[in-house]
Amino acid sequence: MSDFNEKLDAWQRKVEKAVAKFPERKRRFTTSSDLEVDRLYIPKENGEQQTYLEKLGFPGEYPFTRGIQPTMYRGRYWTMRQYAGFGSAEETNERFRYLLKQGQTGLSTAFDLPTQIGYDADHPMARGEVGKVGVSISSLVDMETLLKGIPLDKVSTSMTINAPASVLLAMYIAVGEKQGVSSDKLTGTIQNDILKEYVARGTYIYPPAPSMRLITNIFEYCADKVPNWNTISISGYHIREAGSTAVQEVAFTISNAIAYVQAAVDAGLPVDKFAPRLSFFFNAHNNFMEEIAKFRAARRIWAKIMRHRFKAEDPKSWQLRFHTQTGGSTLTAQQPDNNIVRVTIQALAAVLGGTQSLHTNSRDEALALPTEDSARIALRTQQIIAYESGVADTIDPLGGSYYIESLTDEIEKEVMRYIEKIDEMGGAVTAIEQGYMQREIQQASYRTQMAIESGEDVVVGMNKFTIENEPQPELLRVNPALGKIQAERLAKLRSERNNEEVQTKLQALKTAAEGQDNLMPYILDAVRVYATTGEICDVMRSVFGEYRPSLF
Repeated sequence: MSDFNEKLDAWQRKVEKAVAKFPERKRRFTTSSDLEVDRLYIPKENGEQQTYLEKLGFPGEYPFTRGIQPTMYRGRYWTMRQYAGFGSAEETNERFRYLLKQGQTGLSTAFDLPTQIGYDADHPMARGEVGKVGVSISSLVDMETLLKGIPLDKVSTSMTINAPASVLLAMYIAVGEKQGVSSDKLTGTIQNDILKEYVARGTYIYPPAPSMRLITNIFEYCADKVPNWNTISISGYHIREAGSTAVQEVAFTISNAIAYVQAAVDAGLPVDKFAPRLSFFFNAHNNFMEEIAKFRAARRIWAKIMRHRFKAEDPKSWQLRFHTQTGGSTLTAQQPDNNIVRVTIQALAAVLGGTQSLHTNSRDEALALPTEDSARIALRTQQIIAYESGVADTIDPLGGSYYIESLTDEIEKEVMRYIEKIDEMGGAVTAIEQGYMQREIQQASYRTQMAIESGEDVVVGMNKFTIENEPQPELLRVNPALGKIQAERLAKLRSERNNEEVQTKLQALKTAAEGQDNLMPYILDAVRVYATTGEICDVMRSVFGEYRPSLF
């Protein structure tokens, strides 16, 4: 028997075991003409089979080009995780409940800018921004309200939070305790990716070294106490939104991931102890085939890096698991209904690329936060792809396409060229400090903008096929009095809590921050006695200082 056939037989035995334990969605998959749909399509020619084993492999096996699970969506669809958060915790809780009722399978939380940079709602820096781009969370009281009535042992929650990720995770754990759900039962993700904040978004607080300490503290704490939690979602999404190309998105994201893994290894953590809980977050744009190839290439590159560079031995450490969000920057304020079509193309690319979870943007997001109707249409887009299109009925349906395989190879080659250059510079942190990634992204963004302005790149409804006197859609408006309301709630909290106990816990955190202890237990203690987001972050600001970017 050939090597290919031996490996195919071994894979099929593995699949049979998996299916016996977790049956596929249907006993038989067919097209609308009742033609049988196989689980997997593979090359028949001997000459192609060796290349297949080296570059693609079988689903659920190294190098995971065709996906990280042996049956992919034939077993279970991706998690449909719509990003929601605006105004107060009560309003966002209501939106969460609505989306779950409509068939969403996981929560994804957006926080407002004051929360993202560790300021309470009553801080002068928060004025005019409370609840604007996400929900305002200043204390455990807000988090309790946000998650009221949502069973944390059944629903997975993703939180898009970076600089104060440790504080928001501690609040989530504390809410779980109040629900009677121990931390080892909690499932979800914190973004916790500070390097991309220095590159692309700007919602950082501390300099890189203490930021990396907080991240590795979370890796270590969760490995023991919150084992089912994804401790980081290394994000290319915001790099792409800042104007990068698809190749740069993968290259800079994986370079940042290498820096996180190296920092954790340098801190003494065994790689296989934390690596299985690393996750990624990518963007999906309109160039359909390139996006599909990008996801496949990213999986293969990460598998090779973890296996050969970091000597990880657990196959779960080699897997690149990722969430995808459709491209917010591709949406247009003009003719907003066109955005439904863009989102459909992008979501389909993510599914054909093998994403583990997906957020589809709403049609009105170039104008405001999504209305309830727009959020529902965005969720329905995923549901139509899942339940009506048939693309989830076989694994990696475009695998073997000459074009998709060539693009996958080309993207891998170009990504590795960037990673090697960043390695030569001393790694991602050095490359960021020298402004290298930022310059590359700005140059790519400039080229794209010039192509749009010249008409070389067509954006339907914006620089071609425009219409006059467009009707204005109904938009969601955040209560302008929310800042005052949140400030009054904070004053009430501070008057009712045990402030002596709060000061004791904050002092313990300060002492720990000045030393080398893992900070997570101290942050959790402070959260439990209702120390606020701003108070906890201020303690760490007093020890770590604040990051001030150099001009480049």
